Amino acid sequence: MSPRAAAIIPAGGIGRRMGLTLPKQFSPLAGVPLLVHTLRCFENTPAIVEVVLVVPEEYRNQAAEMIVAYRLTKVTRIVPGGRERQDSVQAGLMALSTEIEFAVVHDAARPFITPALIERCLIAAVEAGAAMAAIPVKDTIKRVSDAGRIENTVDRQRLWQAQTPQVIRVDLLRRAFAVAAETDFIGTDEAGLLEHLGLPMTVVMGSERNIKITTPEDLLLAEALLMKDERDRESLVGGMRIGHGYDAHRLVVGRPLVLGGLLIPHDTGLLGHSDADVLTHALCDALLGALAKGDLGKHFPDSDPRYAGVSSLVLLEQVMALAAESRYALVNVDVTVVAQKPKLAPHILAIREKLARVCRVDLEAISIKATTTEGMGFTGREEGISAHAVVLLAKLARI
Repeated sequence: MSPRAAAIIPAGGIGRRMGLTLPKQFSPLAGVPLLVHTLRCFENTPAIVEVVLVVPEEYRNQAAEMIVAYRLTKVTRIVPGGRERQDSVQAGLMALSTEIEFAVVHDAARPFITPALIERCLIAAVEAGAAMAAIPVKDTIKRVSDAGRIENTVDRQRLWQAQTPQVIRVDLLRRAFAVAAETDFIGTDEAGLLEHLGLPMTVVMGSERNIKITTPEDLLLAEALLMKDERDRESLVGGMRIGHGYDAHRLVVGRPLVLGGLLIPHDTGLLGHSDADVLTHALCDALLGALAKGDLGKHFPDSDPRYAGVSSLVLLEQVMALAAESRYALVNVDVTVVAQKPKLAPHILAIREKLARVCRVDLEAISIKATTTEGMGFTGREEGISAHAVVLLAKLARI
């Protein structure tokens, strides 16, 4: 069962560096309040069951009106922030529902967060207790004296730039706040609170796009990123194509079980000329169907020795190349695997990541589901595994 996770969005600052007449989180970004861009991402993340928003006391009514106007249904509480970020996060923590196991703390001024990054941080936190997004430092770093003279060059090999979300087990975060209060410690982020407590936090690779808006220049950069995203969406014009694919293979002893390019531990595997990866085969067939280019057997016949034992991800790469030649881009994929055993839930994220890399799409464009037939039919008798796939392609505009 997935852990119950809630987001805490500290938006209690005034943002004086922005030089605005209202807090930056309420300022418009492409015509929509910056805060709404951030909240929409959490609204679209299935793992998040509730959101607690922390704002300046005098802006609570404005925030409430905004939540209603933009239909942000996961925001369950709006609470006043404190003087420090630490105070605001603690206020949000106190407002969480009692059944919440993990707090996902994210800066209100980071509007380019994605559901995929939130989910990766949550998965890492479930394993380690705490995890955060960060990216390696790329620039050369100098240590400078008070007089403005360079003292030395800092080795950046182990330096990472902290981002959010920072995901922490609720009981650990409460302990960290308690110890910070006892010792008058102020941390710049939640990772700092855990460091003060002597507890580790796992780092998850973040994103260069996950910028924090703190200056007017950052706002201009954010506008440019949104404009690019809009142009990219507009380049996908007309020619929408839907494809459906299906495949089934027999389970036998002595064969590896490969699904979505991932080797899955099991006492039987799928029989076939290639690696018999029914999931990827169904996806390939769906893509070829959407392109009106026949089926997998037409392009990769089992009579051709070149494809004996080949990874189906190689076949998927070639099918994606066919789509690119026809100027079609993959919009999204939905696959259902039908198998009585093994349990596939622990492997679905890894499969999605593999397919997303080969298809060159974001993780959220790949949906994988697994089901059983409750003992009925050949899959129910564990004689084989089948898979259905549906894809949506969009024609790319000529440039």
